[in-house]
Amino acid sequence: MADDLARAPLTRTAVVSTSNGPVRGYVEDVLQVFKGLRYGAPPTGEHRFKPPRRPAPWTEVAEAVSYGAPAIQSGMGPGERGSSAGDPPAPDEPASSEDCLFLNVWTPGLDQARRPVMVWLHGGGFANGSGGAAMYDGGALARKGDVVTVTVNHRLNVFGYLDLGEAFGPDYAQSGVAGMLDIVQVLEWVRDNIEAFGGDPANVTIFGESGGGWKVSLLMGMPGAKGLFHKAIVQSGPGLRGAAKADAAKTAQTLLDALEVKDAAALAALPTEVISRASVKVPGDRMRNFSPVVDGVALPRDPFVPDAPVLSADVPVMIGTNKDESTLFMIGDPKFGELTEEDLAKRAKAAAGDKADALVAELRKVHPDYSPTYLASAAQTATGMWLGSITLAERKAAQQAAPAYMYMLTWETPVSRGRLKCPHALEIPLVFDNVERARNFVGRGDEPQVVADQMSSAWLAFARTGSPNAPDLPAWPAYDVQTRATMIFDVESKIVQDPNPGVRKVLQA
Repeated sequence: MADDLARAPLTRTAVVSTSNGPVRGYVEDVLQVFKGLRYGAPPTGEHRFKPPRRPAPWTEVAEAVSYGAPAIQSGMGPGERGSSAGDPPAPDEPASSEDCLFLNVWTPGLDQARRPVMVWLHGGGFANGSGGAAMYDGGALARKGDVVTVTVNHRLNVFGYLDLGEAFGPDYAQSGVAGMLDIVQVLEWVRDNIEAFGGDPANVTIFGESGGGWKVSLLMGMPGAKGLFHKAIVQSGPGLRGAAKADAAKTAQTLLDALEVKDAAALAALPTEVISRASVKVPGDRMRNFSPVVDGVALPRDPFVPDAPVLSADVPVMIGTNKDESTLFMIGDPKFGELTEEDLAKRAKAAAGDKADALVAELRKVHPDYSPTYLASAAQTATGMWLGSITLAERKAAQQAAPAYMYMLTWETPVSRGRLKCPHALEIPLVFDNVERARNFVGRGDEPQVVADQMSSAWLAFARTGSPNAPDLPAWPAYDVQTRATMIFDVESKIVQDPNPGVRKVLQA
């Protein structure tokens, strides 16, 4: 698409007036597309680690025809960008930068149709990723469902979640949740502007995968986000907790000591890459050291511990996982495909502790054809994203307010000779109806599109009505602890009551 745009002159949209200034995008097929819309001032220099600010208003028309800069990636400097099968950057995505507060909009019309709005929060944990990844192109979903799609860049890793309140005082009290406050500002932008792009600010769905699902979970517990979205979808990323403030303060002090920084001015003056590279040397989990902090104000408490947040009791939720999430993380292991029973026992113990033997026994019943490698993946999947998703759905359903709907994707991709089975992130191009953009991940043939037709229809139905029931799917009841109805997405999708009950009972014992 980028090559086509480079060769052909763009047909431009009408000018749209926004709360920040006039903007103009381009026409793509039947859509009006706006890329790189600035929603926040550069969070740089003295504004580094502070809550986002509105951009300086402009009067000249801003050309919104290319993606804005992605956030600095974990451990990297400006301009550097990693990639993975679940998050490949678009060909026209620019270099990364601290000046990254941009969003993108795809809409069928600049009219008064008040279409449902779907705001996508990217994966990559809280460390990496961007809203400009190739599989996140919102065009197909906007065309198919007559909706407005929005994708987002926001601060990540040390730049989004370094809790400096204890070290530097009240000006930095919200530094541990700055990246999430960026997203709240996006939702405020949607509230104030999306009607001019043909969307309905009173019908906004937030959805995200992996770290994006965790961001959705956290927003459900943030007072500043209340009323800014009306439906929520958590894909393979249940966020039950935020980071503990005491731990975050200790991590921040460790970094400050390593940087030999004593005050906020000195930290603001350091080069981006110095802070970024030092951050990944802090002891602990590189993906989790810098993540949203329960600060008591912006995020008053863990969002789903001990129960679901009252703040979002009226928000319907859809939540689910993929059958073999962990293969995507394991496939780089030199022993992938060759694990022994002894290896399986060690990895299951690491995942499930004293429940390991019972868990593996139940997983063998569910997957009698799985080798030790795939049983190890199944153990990690079950104890992580699957159990967390069930817990979130149970706690949401217990409110007896808005419904929760549960799904599991079981369709297996044929790529890599079928070695991935049904991995983490596989549902993304299916949900976005972007099969042709992701053939390297979903494979050839008709099956990927058959599954995509069903999943994208369910997501669009949920965004429109709060129920994922769509004409080409079996009737999908809400989740409760009596029936545990779960949509199993495959070439032929079906509802299963309490899938893998033995595995669940072991883990919940």
